[in-house]
Amino acid sequence: MTAPLSDLLARRRPGHALERPFYTDAQIFQQDLELIWQREWLFALPAAQLDKTGAYHRLKVGAWDVIVVKGADGEIRSFHNSCRHRGSILCKAQTGKVAKLVCPYHQWTYELDGRLLWARDMGPEFDASKHGLRPVHTRQVAGLVFICLAETAPDFDAFAKLAEPYLAVHDLGRAKVAHTSTIVEKGNWKLVWENNRECYHCSGSHPALCRSFPLDPEVAGVNPDGSVSPRLQAHFDRCEAAGAPAQFRISGDGQYRLARMPLSAPAISYTMDGKPGVRRPLGRVALPDAGSLLAFHYPTLWSHFLPDHSLTFRVTPISATETEVTTWWLVDKDAVEGVDYDLDRLTEVWIATNDEDREIVEMNAAGINSPAYTPGPYSPQEESGVIQFVDWYAQTLERALGPRALAAE
Repeated sequence: MTAPLSDLLARRRPGHALERPFYTDAQIFQQDLELIWQREWLFALPAAQLDKTGAYHRLKVGAWDVIVVKGADGEIRSFHNSCRHRGSILCKAQTGKVAKLVCPYHQWTYELDGRLLWARDMGPEFDASKHGLRPVHTRQVAGLVFICLAETAPDFDAFAKLAEPYLAVHDLGRAKVAHTSTIVEKGNWKLVWENNRECYHCSGSHPALCRSFPLDPEVAGVNPDGSVSPRLQAHFDRCEAAGAPAQFRISGDGQYRLARMPLSAPAISYTMDGKPGVRRPLGRVALPDAGSLLAFHYPTLWSHFLPDHSLTFRVTPISATETEVTTWWLVDKDAVEGVDYDLDRLTEVWIATNDEDREIVEMNAAGINSPAYTPGPYSPQEESGVIQFVDWYAQTLERALGPRALAAE
């Protein structure tokens, strides 16, 4: 029998991996959904994916089913994917384009802003204005779309204020989606994040990525005191002087971080030869060797914003032992495939890296399933980012449960 969540949190050893139930137990997964995923802001997609009026994207988080859609006024809104008549889903495909949102069951028809336009034979007393689609909180920052499933959303402005100047020079408003990939990793969403937050494994697992991404643990990690080395500070200062904000910034609770990190010289992009993947750059980063703006926002987003193109990654939990990872490659809207970029060359490093990470996570998950598994210590030098993530996760659950709930559970 799995111990109560409060007991597992109370006996957690700082600097160590979590106990097996955190990665395998369906009940704890449900509490993750309720206490984190249904309360926090979640990255949905880059706005560039919804390039035309009526373009939509469907996103499922646990039992929640959401449509993110672009209206005729250019505004991106989100709604629960459930008809206000008898609850049928409205959009079956994950992506598509519609003139109106029409329920396939009885053809109730909604405007792209959620208003009910038509419902047949509902009688003279029926008030269509009271049956619009249920909205989902939606916000944008510099071309990234976030949603929140909570009835009352937490603050978003602090993150937006911090992220906006870092992202502005990348001109995501000029972006188009060059490629999207989605894979399913047979492991808990926290294992996906733990693997992402360190490069301790990179030299033995990611030959393509290591052509450009540095193995320096300071690049992937987080120094507990917030300090940076003189070498890294010199890189920050050089980028800042050229108009590209770079200085390491992390929120007080550790949920999000931004820093413009150098790549391994002479590489300036994530390609096999280290040269730009796109001739027509996306953005206004004056230094070709500015590196990658590494930004994360738990629990859904990590990203790499380069001078020539940008990548966003979304983590979506499916079950206690399955996680979906979606990657978007963004290029300038005027960049022409076959002229300004070769799609295979642009995507090969991260397609390979994502698949290698999938295998790593699945091996990790299989090992944790063994009765012999006990939580081991993280490397304070190589896995400081993992420590930071696990601390954020545990502390977020503790705050959500509250002292009374922790005492009573």
